[in-house]
Amino acid sequence: MTRTPGVGDATREAILRLAADQASVDGLEGLSIGQLATALGMSKSGLFAHFGSKELLQLATIEHARRRYVHAVLVPALQAPRGIERLNALCDSFLSYVERAVFPGGCFFAAAMAEYGGKEPGPVRDLIAECQHQWTSTLQRAATEARTARQLKASCAPDQLAFEVEAALLSANWYFHLRSDTSYLDRGRRAIRSRLDADATPTGRLLLHSLAHPLRRA
Repeated sequence: MTRTPGVGDATREAILRLAADQASVDGLEGLSIGQLATALGMSKSGLFAHFGSKELLQLATIEHARRRYVHAVLVPALQAPRGIERLNALCDSFLSYVERAVFPGGCFFAAAMAEYGGKEPGPVRDLIAECQHQWTSTLQRAATEARTARQLKASCAPDQLAFEVEAALLSANWYFHLRSDTSYLDRGRRAIRSRLDADATPTGRLLLHSLAHPLRRA
């Protein structure tokens, strides 16, 4: 029997939305059941009953953040044609997500990577790594499709290109929030467009140059 979503589901979603926003600023370790309960007008025991432990709250928060990321970044970008246009769209979509403050502290997963990168493996760290692997695999797959379509040179290594593109995206996110300066997002756009252009074939370059200017934002 299919369970009809009810009040408990709505309450849980409200908790996770606030938790993800808070974690993007204060970190997953900084999540406080007491603070969340106060902000939502709940008792600590009532909120705790939805998860059972801080670790389960953290894991549920990451899954919630992943769904928001997919909706904000992947869904619009995957409407672009496969290949170099989709790779460019994924990058533009990420920078738009950062600029629109989908999470108040910037990219949720960039913050989580910085927080957990030096910690021992465990359920929370492993889920963060899994989410990040899915994202970089999406970039790599788009690059592979562009190379197959002869929009990128045969000598292009999709895994290396994805790594360099992701480095530009993360730098743009961190500097934008550190300095409160949108010019770092523009620098990210220029860096990515330049990197794609360097490995593009004439066909790929024509497609890139037919797209909106990298500094033009919706």
